[in-house]
Amino acid sequence: MTGSLAVEASERTPLLRPRRSVESLKDVTTISTRELSRNGEDIPHRKAAVDEEAPPERDADAAPTEPNASITRIISVLLIGGFISNADGSLLLATHPVIASEFNALDASTWLLTSFSLASSATQPLYGKLSDIYGRRTLLVVAYALFAVGLVLVGLGTRMSHLILGRIISGMGASGMTVLVSIVITDLLPLRDVASWRSYVNIVSTTGRSIGGPLGGGLTDTVGWRWSFLLQLPFALLGIFLILLTLPSDTTHNASLDPDPEPKSQSKLARIDFVGATLMTLTILSFLFPLELGGVKVPWSHPLIPGLVGGGCVFGGLFLVSQAWWAREPIFPVELLRVGDFVRSVVVMACLIAGQMGMMSAVPLYFQITAHASNSVAGAHLVPAVVGNAIGGVLAGAVIKRTGNYKPPILLSTLSASLSYLLLLLRWHGSTSFLESLYIIPGGFGSGIAQSALFISVQAAIPNQYMAVAASALYLSASVGMMAGMAGAAAVLQGVVRGSLGRRLGEGGLGLGMGEIVDKATSDVRFIDHATPRIAALVVKAYVEALAWTHGMLLLVPALTAA
Repeated sequence: MTGSLAVEASERTPLLRPRRSVESLKDVTTISTRELSRNGEDIPHRKAAVDEEAPPERDADAAPTEPNASITRIISVLLIGGFISNADGSLLLATHPVIASEFNALDASTWLLTSFSLASSATQPLYGKLSDIYGRRTLLVVAYALFAVGLVLVGLGTRMSHLILGRIISGMGASGMTVLVSIVITDLLPLRDVASWRSYVNIVSTTGRSIGGPLGGGLTDTVGWRWSFLLQLPFALLGIFLILLTLPSDTTHNASLDPDPEPKSQSKLARIDFVGATLMTLTILSFLFPLELGGVKVPWSHPLIPGLVGGGCVFGGLFLVSQAWWAREPIFPVELLRVGDFVRSVVVMACLIAGQMGMMSAVPLYFQITAHASNSVAGAHLVPAVVGNAIGGVLAGAVIKRTGNYKPPILLSTLSASLSYLLLLLRWHGSTSFLESLYIIPGGFGSGIAQSALFISVQAAIPNQYMAVAASALYLSASVGMMAGMAGAAAVLQGVVRGSLGRRLGEGGLGLGMGEIVDKATSDVRFIDHATPRIAALVVKAYVEALAWTHGMLLLVPALTAA
């Protein structure tokens, strides 16, 4: 096979390309690790055909397998942004009621969280195309600058509106800080090495999300909540300085990889698809607002929910039409929707992250209700899942780098997640031992595997010129899955608790004042500490039943990926 002019494409073929030699980020897009023809079939490397079954170390054209010092330095700098942006995203989980209460706006406290997540999700897909036009370094500096401006507005804000605006701006910056690090890694490294480095990104991001809440609570209790934002500012400014110091300025795509080289004669501003960007943002927000508002701000039956979903469908249709027939340089090429592996990877990512976040949101509540655990102890029960997530990402990266196979790890991730949710459904019934509390490890393990392997699946399936756009889309699917998982788990939990508790109170002859008891039980997790023992026992049983339904819903999520 090595002597032939072409090789039969397989899962491993894109990952077995000879490694490129990277002297600087300036040249990262001039040589592709996998060149794909227009019909999606693999094209042999210009220098020599590659035997897909041959061990990669036998390739005479391959460079040393370890990344050089400059690559390590660049990626290490970008991990700073990945850490602080993810930590900031969870910083307000424990403190948003305290912050809002200072402005007598407790009813608007959740907007401090919602505004950040919506702004982040709406801008994630834009960074891929814009970084192709203006360069990775420019967009990274813009992202860090937006994040820093948002921190200042929140830290010095005198009104609730100032804080919400600051969170919106920070979210717009945080999305770029997260997305672009993976895009740069793909620029710098051969595809089969990307999974290993992506696992480190996953560890840093997961660690940031894990400590953000406790860190925010600790700073609020000691030096005040404003400092939890202002103390991040030096790290953001340091990140800007190091990016300017380590990343070369020319990081745009080479003309040979541009699907439409004619616009190169135009100004960079003229190349931006403003209409497509606006329609895409409206589409994303129209679909995400119901997930954030439904069951929290307004009931799911409120006319606003179907109105927003309908608006999202209209905007989405107009967006696809504009990208297919009107845009000169589409911000999301519709050709990607014809690539089966890309579409499947995006859907699987959304489903697995939805299941993971649904589980993560329910675990602390389970121990608060059944074991009367404090906030800190309940939060500590998430640590096994976080550890599993880190281990899964690292192992997936090592396996992909060694074997060149990424589909078996994806299958393993769905099986591992399913095992976790099945164990929770069968064994978590109100009295949970320490060993049983570790049943969440396979869930985190599967999520970690998926985040590394699916990124490789997407990059292996698409032409190189669409790499940044596809990476942004994959991150968007994770954000959508995150919000959908938490919203879905909350909706099932609230609905079942209300129905189950109402039924149990009626059967126990406690129907008088039942509505008030149900409202208090579903709005205050500490209600059982003040209720009579009889009512408290009924509340616990209702919550355990509801959480079992939640675990059952989570078990269906991996089944959707298999379908």
